[in-house]
Amino acid sequence: MSPPPPPLGRGRRRAARTFDEALDDTELVAARAALAQGRWQSARSLLVHTGDDFDRRGHRVTVLAKEPYCAPWAREWLLAEPESADARVLLALALVHRALRGKEKPDRARESCRDAAAHAPGDPTPWLGLLMLERSSGTDEAVVRAFEQVRGRYPDHHHAHHLMVARLAERRAEGGPDPLHEVYDFANWAAEQAPADSPLAVLPVIAHAERYRVLAAAGHESADPHASGHWIGRRARLVMKAAFDWWLEWEQDGHPRRLIDLNFLAHAKYCEGRGAEAAALFHRIGEHATPAPWSYPDRDPYPAFRAARAGALGTA
Repeated sequence: MSPPPPPLGRGRRRAARTFDEALDDTELVAARAALAQGRWQSARSLLVHTGDDFDRRGHRVTVLAKEPYCAPWAREWLLAEPESADARVLLALALVHRALRGKEKPDRARESCRDAAAHAPGDPTPWLGLLMLERSSGTDEAVVRAFEQVRGRYPDHHHAHHLMVARLAERRAEGGPDPLHEVYDFANWAAEQAPADSPLAVLPVIAHAERYRVLAAAGHESADPHASGHWIGRRARLVMKAAFDWWLEWEQDGHPRRLIDLNFLAHAKYCEGRGAEAAALFHRIGEHATPAPWSYPDRDPYPAFRAARAGALGTA
């Protein structure tokens, strides 16, 4: 039986404002839709064909795992194929997302991640799930351990570095002005360690936005990012220029999470007042907006994205 059509009027408009974490991955969108109907074989095929592309694998597993009924379907898959490492990884991340929503005991999710890791020792994805969990509620030591396990298996893991930056940005600054905050040291170090064509080159921009989120939430910055001075200092300008120049030279058309970077870059360039550069980024983004950083510090992200895009395109 086919699902009913979306409601007319207000509900339809609201549905159009939802953000799709699958981004532009059409194969992932199809597998997620099949999984929602209990057809886990599509997810199985998707993950088999993803192989050892660990950024793509992490992205796909994370999005599939957020499907509300993923956990029971992953268990059914595991009953059919008890030795499937992919089924165990998908179940582990489904339990992580349930734990983050308060629907599952965190220790059970942790145990499932470790079980998945034991069955797929070279795969960073179970450790990515554990990092998500620890980033939300774990100790600093637990966060670092999980991150090191991911990085030991895949040093340039995009999602793991973003999670680490978000966590570090929340730590209290010690012994100096905010531009010396440790999150900048970490982001610069990771960008320098990565290959020249790695999207981790954009990580200092992510760090700057995450630090703005924390400062604005605490009342130390304007709640309007465009009106704050956070993006116009000398250090900020250098960070933005380096990241934008990298994008011009190394644009990663095939990276599964590139649209997340593009949203952070467009947000930064718009807040910096560089309308033409922001417009170029908005053209690449199209309709694939992401909640972060448009929601920072506590804004409705969709109107914020639309207003910034209209302003940048109008300027250009």
